[in-house]
Amino acid sequence: MTANNHLVLTGTVCKALIRKVSPAGIPHCQFVIEHRSIQEEAGLKRQSWCRMPIIASGKALQAVTHSITVGSQITVSGFISSHQARNGLFKLVLHAEQIELIDSGD
Repeated sequence: MTANNHLVLTGTVCKALIRKVSPAGIPHCQFVIEHRSIQEEAGLKRQSWCRMPIIASGKALQAVTHSITVGSQITVSGFISSHQARNGLFKLVLHAEQIELIDSGD
């Protein structure tokens, strides 16, 4: 059985990037994006809004993350997974496989 797990989300980086290196030497970059859009559901338009934690792991993605700051517009594609926070609650996290910076047109 093949299980699909792929998400593409465009948004604005709304929290400062946190960089860490795992004990295995793998670099990780964590940040949060905020998505806002108008979507159609059941023939009606509705506002859609969410904040999604992002984890970008590995050397290939680290070069891209060095160009990202709070306020950057980006598109992230990858898979979602559940992570347990320190308070014991679970949250969905988008593990980036590809990050594209959106040119602001300036």
